[in-house]
Amino acid sequence: MQFNPRGGLLAGMQTSALQTAIKAAQQAYIDLSTGAKGESYSYTQGDGSKSVTYTKADLPALSALIQSLQVQLGIVPRPRRAIGLRF
Repeated sequence: MQFNPRGGLLAGMQTSALQTAIKAAQQAYIDLSTGAKGESYSYTQGDGSKSVTYTKADLPALSALIQSLQVQLGIVPRPRRAIGLRF
């Protein structure tokens, strides 16, 4: 499946805002992983300013955010669900 700019949690964000958000999220992931910086970040989107605080325990959530941004930007395809076989 390809990305759908009209669907999902990030629908309606401009491409430039998504690109800014993914850069910030990726840098936050690197910084948290290495302990290089603080754990609080803010960004602006269509409905106003947002801020978020991450801790090392939130690395999986930050990774999921990065993956969602990648899908919305069409960088990676939407993950497929596992196919189960029944006999």
